[in-house]
Amino acid sequence: MMNKFQYKITACALGLMGLLGGTACESFVDVVPDNVATIDHAFKLRNEAEKYLFTCYSYMPNNGDPNGNLGFLAGDEMWIPYQTSLLSNPFEIARGNQRVSNPYVDVWNGGIFVGIRHCNIFIENLEQGAVPDLGEIERRRWIGEAEFLKAYFHFYLLRMYGPIPIVDENLPIDAPEELVNVERQPVDEVVSYISDLLDQSAEKLPMSISDRITELGRVTRPVAKGLKAKLLLMAASPLFNGNPDMASLKSPGGEQLFNLDYDENKWRLAADAAEEAIAVAEEAGHKLYEFNEVGVEITDTTRTELSIRQAVCERWNLEHVWGNSNSPAGWDLQANAMAPLSTQHNHNNARKIFSAPLKIARQFYSENGVPINEDRTLDFSDIDELRIATSEERFYIEEGFETARINFDREPRFYASLSFDGGKWYKYDSPSNSDEDTYVVRSKFVDYAGSNHAFHKNVTGYFIKKLVDWNQAMSSSGANYRTYDWPEIRLADLYLMYAEALNEVEGPNATVFEYLDKIRERAGLAGVQEAWQNYSTQPDKYSTKNGLREIIHQERLIELAFEGHRLWDLKRWKKANEMLNQPIQGWNMQGETTNSYYQVNTIYSQKFVSPRDYFWPINEGTLIQNPNLVQNVGW
Repeated sequence: MMNKFQYKITACALGLMGLLGGTACESFVDVVPDNVATIDHAFKLRNEAEKYLFTCYSYMPNNGDPNGNLGFLAGDEMWIPYQTSLLSNPFEIARGNQRVSNPYVDVWNGGIFVGIRHCNIFIENLEQGAVPDLGEIERRRWIGEAEFLKAYFHFYLLRMYGPIPIVDENLPIDAPEELVNVERQPVDEVVSYISDLLDQSAEKLPMSISDRITELGRVTRPVAKGLKAKLLLMAASPLFNGNPDMASLKSPGGEQLFNLDYDENKWRLAADAAEEAIAVAEEAGHKLYEFNEVGVEITDTTRTELSIRQAVCERWNLEHVWGNSNSPAGWDLQANAMAPLSTQHNHNNARKIFSAPLKIARQFYSENGVPINEDRTLDFSDIDELRIATSEERFYIEEGFETARINFDREPRFYASLSFDGGKWYKYDSPSNSDEDTYVVRSKFVDYAGSNHAFHKNVTGYFIKKLVDWNQAMSSSGANYRTYDWPEIRLADLYLMYAEALNEVEGPNATVFEYLDKIRERAGLAGVQEAWQNYSTQPDKYSTKNGLREIIHQERLIELAFEGHRLWDLKRWKKANEMLNQPIQGWNMQGETTNSYYQVNTIYSQKFVSPRDYFWPINEGTLIQNPNLVQNVGW
């Protein structure tokens, strides 16, 4: 036990201060006379030990922060102006500028392993009876929380780097060099270790948070089971399951770090884990979110849209199996997505720089619930053909407004997730107090949401409405954004995990369709079988494993759009080399007229090198320090 390991640290209470998701930071370890804190002192009293637990939480990545969530800007789902004040390291990765010398977003050296070290210290001290005034029930729970965080940190590194060292125990500070210079462990061993640790933690965690005033944001048993399902789904996917591209990645002793033989049983393990996660989550009261606010004058059309939007943005709603208040979705995230909705709205308060590329707009279904290139009743072959909105379309597009054909006849999730020139944007402060005559985006260059600001401008013409809470209020004097817990895992995510894994094991069956259709029903769509039979040019597509796999993949990309999942899904499916080599396109944001604006403009030609870019490089300096580490393929 390293009970004299010396360190200095400041802990944050990680948003456990109630519904506002705020943080309270304080230095929690008393300082001994020589001005150096010791581990012994941190575990003398319950209050100090709890602060140390919050220290372990504080190493969680900032997924509610536009600079912290790699899924936002390291892929192709969001694009920002290169000169913006939000220019970030993840965006450099999206632009193909990753490097082995001082890599962008180098979490290997950026604190995750430090977080694991703190978890080990915490677990070791509590298991050995430290903190005499801590009750046994609470002790058990706290150990479970630290075990979960330790598992999550290993998962996070595995997803980024592939095989990693397993750090189950801390080495003493006087450990010999041969122990310090650790090796990367085979992927299957890492997955097994994380899975076992999550099961171990789940046994100790509560089903739900009973003290919602002070403890919201701390992990529960559904969280642990949900992360296990996500882990095993990733492990079963093509990137990790029988990937011949990784054949050259071996330990210094020649051990294969990826198992090159495909194992279908991994899908069974993933399906079983997802089924268990769903059962545990639903037992704890989690369910798909439905907007049921009373006292608002809105149509069923808008109510469906708000059910989709607020499934993300409604703080602590029951669909959030894992709501992260360590890094909540606050001003930075929402203001960067928000568009000015009148001439009175300042571009600094509604920066609108998160832009969805045109290919993401194409991704959403038609109003019939099938891909737009498959719909046999609607023609989307000429997406920039101009059309004028009618009264029937007025809750999505301003009546009489002329906009591109691609913006018509789309599913509710398209309008809930995106806005565009002429698109409606309903919020609770609607000037008409209803969804009639509500806010409209106008984004040609000379308009109030136009890209005429030096830095804060949309570059594609598609604004990400889904990330902005409907309670947002804006005026000429400022803007108010209500913070919400970032949804790391939604129940809809678990449903999609289960459907995907079960299809790989059993092929199309009633259970797969049941869980897909639960999500589609909330989105206002017919079930998969009905929609494809009635509207698709491939009416039997859902009847084969390969066809249904394609449907499930697109369903996942749509339902979880802009929530940080797409990049990781494209990678684990080994589709990133296809999708991330497509150009980033949008409308001509310099256009001042309808005809000049609705011209497809190529903004950037992405470059994804396969297999190199599927995993992060390890810093060259780290490899020099530890010769037992091997570099990832292609770097």
